[in-house]
Amino acid sequence: MIAVIDNGICNLRSVTKALENVGGSQTVVRTPAELAAANATGLVLPGVGALRDCVASLCETGLAESVRDWISTDRPFLGVCLGMQALFERSEEGGGIEGLGIFPGEVKKFALPPELKVPHMGWNTVKFVQQATTLQGDLSDDGESFYFVHSYHCVPSDRGLILAESVYGGAFTAAIGRGNCFATQFHPEKSQSKGLELYRNFVRLAGK
Repeated sequence: MIAVIDNGICNLRSVTKALENVGGSQTVVRTPAELAAANATGLVLPGVGALRDCVASLCETGLAESVRDWISTDRPFLGVCLGMQALFERSEEGGGIEGLGIFPGEVKKFALPPELKVPHMGWNTVKFVQQATTLQGDLSDDGESFYFVHSYHCVPSDRGLILAESVYGGAFTAAIGRGNCFATQFHPEKSQSKGLELYRNFVRLAGK
């Protein structure tokens, strides 16, 4: 069972449909009580829009502490887009906001030459830089394409946290991974067959 957090600003239907398509049983949770009742073996935190709203929602519902506890006990976790950015200490968005502080590092706005537009939007290839992980599975180490929509990118203090990188005016963090905790800046649910493969790998991880 995969629990998907509804923080009010996520592409919830797309994520739950993708999990369903790869054979994952899933349920939507909005409170710590609902998460506890779900008896979930995996947790997904999606998000689109403003990071401030995402973090505020998690804090207001109490799910911020649930996410911290889940990751601290190394249970299968997948953050998507804002769900990755929220894991870090701080962000430049909105003049500076605090994240959940699970990993040291910050979220910075792209500083790009005029010919490159912000937000970074569209298909881009990624390169996996960690040794093979469950999330990567049989995906190629370099050259797989995923769909991105973002103006900010994560800069982990520990580069060993970086699972994959992409390039847009320079290399940036496309995914992170440590233990059973993973997160992607790109949207697997918008990335066709390769994105579904990534979700399938996560469902397998949660089913162990």
